[in-house]
Amino acid sequence: MTELPDSSHFKVDMPQIPGVGPSARPPRRNPLFPLVIAFLVVGLLILVAVRWFSHNKPAEPVRVEPIPQIEVPAPPPNPTDSLPQATEANPVIATLGELAKPWSSVEFMIRNKLTGENVRAIIVRLPGGLASQPSSYWAFSRVAPYGTCDLEYITNLEAIRTGYDYRAATHPLVGNPCSHTLYDPLKTANLSGHTWIRGGIVQGSDIRPPFGVEIKIQGKQVLAIRTE
Repeated sequence: MTELPDSSHFKVDMPQIPGVGPSARPPRRNPLFPLVIAFLVVGLLILVAVRWFSHNKPAEPVRVEPIPQIEVPAPPPNPTDSLPQATEANPVIATLGELAKPWSSVEFMIRNKLTGENVRAIIVRLPGGLASQPSSYWAFSRVAPYGTCDLEYITNLEAIRTGYDYRAATHPLVGNPCSHTLYDPLKTANLSGHTWIRGGIVQGSDIRPPFGVEIKIQGKQVLAIRTE
């Protein structure tokens, strides 16, 4: 019987390739890789902790600054508030003692019944005559007739000469600073041909003397009854 040839003689040896085959060694791992991973994990934990604390930190109270207070100065006192107020219930504006001397004067307020406004007025004690007689006084509104200026009672004769250029004054006069008209308390003027009123014009172009105020003497008091 014929013997079969041994197959081992025909077996081809496999080529040896580095890194392949039973004798190949596994690749070496980087020793720093676990350390990098640990640093990344720790950094992530720190980041999460910081964000958590920042969200849960109690908010600081907001400080509200007080609004600065602006001091507004008080308005100056109204000079008319201290003047006597002549009303229907109480028309007293002065006493005889306040007007004892010739050319003495007292300012007061009285309501104009035609306009309903309170206007400034003044009463002057004329020289001569009895203190108990209304004719010994002249009371008039300080509002210029048919104008807007305030009339002024001028007792300084030099002021009449320099301010109004009137050198014939021998006693106090009433002046209109807007028109430079002067009224004489001792003179009267004929109004409309049948009414005589006090305060004749001695200089200037105003239409008429100041509006008069009717007065009354009651005991030792002077009363303002009504305006013209």
